[in-house]
Amino acid sequence: MLQRDYLMRMIEQVASAIGQVMGLRRQMRHQEALLVIDELLDSRFRLNGRLIRSLSDEDIVGMMTTNGVMETENIQAIALLLKQESEIYEEMGDGARAYPLQLKALQLFARLAAADAPKVLADSDAEAERLLLKLSDCELPAATKRLVMDWQESRGRYDQAENWLYELLAEGEAGLDEAVAFYRRLLPLPDERLAAGGLPREEVEEGLAQAEAGAWLSSRE
Repeated sequence: MLQRDYLMRMIEQVASAIGQVMGLRRQMRHQEALLVIDELLDSRFRLNGRLIRSLSDEDIVGMMTTNGVMETENIQAIALLLKQESEIYEEMGDGARAYPLQLKALQLFARLAAADAPKVLADSDAEAERLLLKLSDCELPAATKRLVMDWQESRGRYDQAENWLYELLAEGEAGLDEAVAFYRRLLPLPDERLAAGGLPREEVEEGLAQAEAGAWLSSRE
C-alpha cells in the first residue's frame, strides 16, 4: 500500500511538472522551465540533478535497482525529465547541451523497453524510437549502438538489430563470435516470428554460416 501511494505521488508530481514545463516553454520562459526540472530531480529521487546528469545510464539504472529489481517508474521519470531538458536547450539554440541529454534519455528508454517496463509515465519503446530518429544524423558511441542493438532484438526487430551489429563489427567494436551468438539466438524462433522481424530463417542461416566461416563482413561490403 505504501509503495502504491509513493508511486501515485511520484506519477502526479512528474506529470504536473512536465505540464508546467511545457507551459513555460510555450511562453519562452526557458530558464524557469529548467528550474522546475532541476527542483524535481533534486527533491523526488535519491540522486540530485547534477549527479544524475553526470552518471552514465548504466550507473543510473544500477542505483535505481533494489534487490535485482529495476525501479522502472523512477528511471522512466528521469528519462522523461532529461528529454524535456534537452528540448529546452534545443529551443535555446544550445545543441551542445541538448545532445548528451538526448543520448542519456535514449539509453534509459532503450533499457526500459528492452526490460519490457510498464507504460506508467510513457511508452519507453516509442520514446526510444523518437529519440533514435532525432539522433539519426549523429554518430552514436559504440556503447549506445550496442544498447540499441540489444533493445531492437528484444522487441523482435531482428533486421534492425542485425544492422547495428554490422556497424559494430565494421568499426571493430564487436567480434564475429557475437555475430555467431546473435544468429544462434534467433535459430530456435518460429519462422513467422523471424519473418515478422524482417529476418527470414534463410537469412538467419546464411548469416550464421558466414559468421562461422569468418566471412560475415565481406559478404556485406
